[in-house]
Amino acid sequence: MEEFVKQAVLEGFDSYGISSHAPLPFSTRWTLEQSEVGEYLAEIDRLKTAYRNRIELYAGLEIDYLDDNHNPASAYFQSLPLDYRIGSVHLLHSPQGDIIDIDTSPETFRTNLEQSLGGDLKQVVSRYYDKLMRMVSRGGFDIVGHADKLSFNASFVSPGITRESWYRDTIQAYFELIARKGLMVEINTKKYLSHGVFFPQREHFATLLRLGIPVVVNSDSHRPEAINSGRQAALEALSASGFREVMELHDGQWISVPIEL
Repeated sequence: MEEFVKQAVLEGFDSYGISSHAPLPFSTRWTLEQSEVGEYLAEIDRLKTAYRNRIELYAGLEIDYLDDNHNPASAYFQSLPLDYRIGSVHLLHSPQGDIIDIDTSPETFRTNLEQSLGGDLKQVVSRYYDKLMRMVSRGGFDIVGHADKLSFNASFVSPGITRESWYRDTIQAYFELIARKGLMVEINTKKYLSHGVFFPQREHFATLLRLGIPVVVNSDSHRPEAINSGRQAALEALSASGFREVMELHDGQWISVPIEL
């Protein structure tokens, strides 16, 4: 984590949040184990002290909505001394009850769709958004993570799916629920340099603005050198869509900061 902090200082960040993938009720290669959370938080506290004269640091977690028992609102995650929480969906259950990762390469997603998820793309996309809406309804977090991430893989399997009326109606209802719950949405820039896309896709920025949903620009970087990747492009795209401010954490509070290009 210190390598990320050093890079944030080098890039001139005033504040920076660390948001590991939170534990799941089973082991994966991409999440913390629950037994590691104490050490994780202690290390962030150490870094907060060590770098207090150079940058504000904040402790977060990206927490999966897996089901009604494991989600950001769960008592365990609510008990942790976090500065913020991100709610995300990466996993769906197959018809057989297996847990399938949908945040994969497009090719792997196509294989999983055909071999594990029943082969009906519209049904899978609908289940994804239903799960997201249950997550938003349950709450317990501050920021909706990569709000329409599945759109990338779904469009690989079926180009144009995001322009179909049922899809547009579904994502509209999703954003309206986010607005009613008063949550922030991250503008996730992870795939911008490689594929020129944000999550949510830039076509939805005007909807976010119209609904009054605050946005946070986030690189979702898993490598220190990429923590600022795509940020300027995201700010330019937001500005072109009518946004004048983004949210940032300063002095322990979320505040609106003018977009400066």
